[in-house]
Amino acid sequence: MDRRHFLAASALAAGAAVPAGAWALTRGEAPAHEDALPERPLHVPPDGLVRVAFAIGEGVNVIDTAGPWEAFQDAAVYGGPAQFELFTVSGSTDRVEGSGGFVMTPQHRYADAPQPNVVVVPAHNAGEDAITWIRSAAKKADLVMSVCTGAFVLAETGLLDGKTATTHHGSWDDFEASFPQIQLVRGKRFVEHEHVATAGGLTSGIDLALRVIERYLGNAGAAATARYMEYASRSGQAIA
Repeated sequence: MDRRHFLAASALAAGAAVPAGAWALTRGEAPAHEDALPERPLHVPPDGLVRVAFAIGEGVNVIDTAGPWEAFQDAAVYGGPAQFELFTVSGSTDRVEGSGGFVMTPQHRYADAPQPNVVVVPAHNAGEDAITWIRSAAKKADLVMSVCTGAFVLAETGLLDGKTATTHHGSWDDFEASFPQIQLVRGKRFVEHEHVATAGGLTSGIDLALRVIERYLGNAGAAATARYMEYASRSGQAIA
């Protein structure tokens, strides 16, 4: 049984039909009014595949990458009008050593990577080729999102200029000093705009990925995904 069919079977077995409403309700809490987010729906491509590119490089943080990856792949539990097709991209297809010695092999090079609908920028040591590719891919992408200190990479593209953003709490002061043209938001899991979003540190990337799933599949799709993942976040969100 392939993973997609396994997820669907697991969802049925778990009774994953989720009533309409914000996916935050699956976490045992209702979001505060000030944290309520606009719907901001994203349109599913005609072929039903939402292509998600993870820009990686040396030192890439494992959970920054694996957390959102897991959320996007597990969205298959809901079914619906879209499936998320995931791939990694880097300067070359040589293996990349991430945090803790975890080794990944990029599937595509920046030079010939397919156009994604969503770009995920985890914390990593990014060169100018990464910044150039992200800036170019963003022109046709629905959304570019960073996780943790991937916000520094995203900031270098200029896509956050004049906007609000967040990053890992240990890097707030550094980010604020490095990018005075960006308004830093402290203490929120993520900050979003129509076409760009930033998550705080580490596990907050899962929250932002679920929010992106919500924008494509609606509240029920994100709720079903969070339930399947046994994921519970207790922190608020931010409107940008």
